[in-house]
Amino acid sequence: MRVALGADHAGFELKVRLRAVLEERGVEVLDCGVDAPRPADYPDQAAAVAALVGRGEAERGVLVCGTGVGMAIAANKVAGVRAANCHELFVARLARAHNDANVLTLGARVVGAGLAEALVEAFLDTPYEGGRHERRVAKIGALDRPAGRD
Repeated sequence: MRVALGADHAGFELKVRLRAVLEERGVEVLDCGVDAPRPADYPDQAAAVAALVGRGEAERGVLVCGTGVGMAIAANKVAGVRAANCHELFVARLARAHNDANVLTLGARVVGAGLAEALVEAFLDTPYEGGRHERRVAKIGALDRPAGRD
């Protein structure tokens, strides 16, 4: 599996830790920055990770900022991306199982490192259920088209 990983300055330390966890699992990590805890604008890393996921160059993405909210908002602007900001395991599992979320966003100022690791593992290990959820996920995908165009 290929996972695109990115963070801003607030998420840098947690990103470094999560990269190690992913690599220990044998995941190929596409690191989209940042490379140091210097001030950074989270939409830049969100766009880089989301682009890789949206183009199918990475199966999943993980983004970390202070709350995870800004990263989710930015990543969801990219066609084909379904980013979910998760702060507990039930939500991470259902984001995958019901919504086929392909990008996980985390808040380094919201979740501790141990919970973040567990969230990433749940996000990677939970399969999409399909079935009754397919119709709704297809409707989400249809929203990727610009308004007023067929």
